[in-house]
Amino acid sequence: MDRVVAPDRILDFRGVQCPYNYVKTKLALEEMEIGSILEVIVDEGEPSRHVPKSIHEDGQEILEIFKDEEGLIHIRIRKTVEY
Repeated sequence: MDRVVAPDRILDFRGVQCPYNYVKTKLALEEMEIGSILEVIVDEGEPSRHVPKSIHEDGQEILEIFKDEEGLIHIRIRKTVEY
């Protein structure tokens, strides 16, 4: 499956509950350079709704959200602001 943008880093947060998946995503972004792309994999449901919303509210750019064949949600984020 071709995706629009290749990530610089991928983190798998399957089974990680809210708000820990958001906190771990934010911590990973803090370590990355502006313009870098992070892909996080989360469970469908609450994590797939709250992580993109919170990261967007932080000022980061959500590039893409898609569901894979296993039903996991992939969120691609471009770091646009420093924390």
